[in-house]
Amino acid sequence: MAMDERRWEDLNIDCLVNILEELSWYRASLNPSCWERLIFSDIKSSYLELEYYFIAENWVDYPLLQRFVHQYQIDESHFSTTAFIKFVVNRSKGDATALRLPPYASETDLKYVSDVCGDLKGVGLPADLVYDKSGVITELIGKWKRLEWLTLGSSYDLVKILSQISIHCKDFWGLRVSNSNIFNDEAIAIVNFLPKIKHLILRYAHIDRDALMKLLQGCTELQVLDVSDCIGFSEDDGKF
Repeated sequence: MAMDERRWEDLNIDCLVNILEELSWYRASLNPSCWERLIFSDIKSSYLELEYYFIAENWVDYPLLQRFVHQYQIDESHFSTTAFIKFVVNRSKGDATALRLPPYASETDLKYVSDVCGDLKGVGLPADLVYDKSGVITELIGKWKRLEWLTLGSSYDLVKILSQISIHCKDFWGLRVSNSNIFNDEAIAIVNFLPKIKHLILRYAHIDRDALMKLLQGCTELQVLDVSDCIGFSEDDGKF
């Protein structure tokens, strides 16, 4: 019988110190296990907490890449965000399980990641990418067979996206949509396409009372529903 996987934190501290004294940090960083969560952000969070609305015009507007360029003294005129994303993705050797693309990500970036990383469980996509390339996203969902959680920066074409998730992603349980419009069609789509959804985060959404009631009545396995800071209904409504 195979032995249980060992964890670094369970190792005797003296043994751990001896290992780290001999091991090159560069060599250690090449291990794909160090690149399972590809979060292109300055915010340290799990993919359950991914939320962003800021839309950057290019990499200059994004602190993460500013630091990278300055740290390694890269000629800004030759810096490519796509090349940077590919560099990080390639370090994962296709083993990445969580991905959050930055606000400046392109269709090329999204397709590349989808081709290389076939075991993604959590994906976060920025608003401009959802709005401009929703058709591409619906096509690529077919490659995300293990997807469990999706964060969208926009509710644009949400119905089409959810319909593909219902077909291809049998382990899906969590959805977060930032700054969204959730009305009758969107609520019905969530209920029909994601009947077993457990976490639904709709903060800062415009959601009317009828849509909210459909979600409460139709999503019977919900464990977390976050509609804080929303407009369109009153939390004092006695009918809730």
